[in-house]
Amino acid sequence: MTIISPGPTDDLLTVETRAVDGAARLVLSGEVDCSTAPLLRRALDAAFADGSRSVTVDLEAVTFLDSAGLSTLAIAHRTAIGNGVRLRVLVGTRAVARALQVTGLWELLAVEQVERRAGAGAA
Repeated sequence: MTIISPGPTDDLLTVETRAVDGAARLVLSGEVDCSTAPLLRRALDAAFADGSRSVTVDLEAVTFLDSAGLSTLAIAHRTAIGNGVRLRVLVGTRAVARALQVTGLWELLAVEQVERRAGAGAA
């Protein structure tokens, strides 16, 4: 299932949610900022509400992450702990990794750096 936000942010962020055997994987592509973070929040809320025991947020194709996106991830971390859910965050770009590192969220979220896929642009 793909969730796409309505209005002018359509081409800024897409979130595809895949759920298999109690594990949800949110695959994001684009920019996570103040206009698109609510889309991520809704997708995370849905994953937690569905009873997933593990939620993976795949940011490999995210090219920009601002304070609204960082805040959304911090809230997701708190929600996951409160519900006994394992939260994983995967990062593929230097820009996103750096934002998580300088804010201290890299360690808090136990972020995993993933190798960029062949043909994917570096950011």
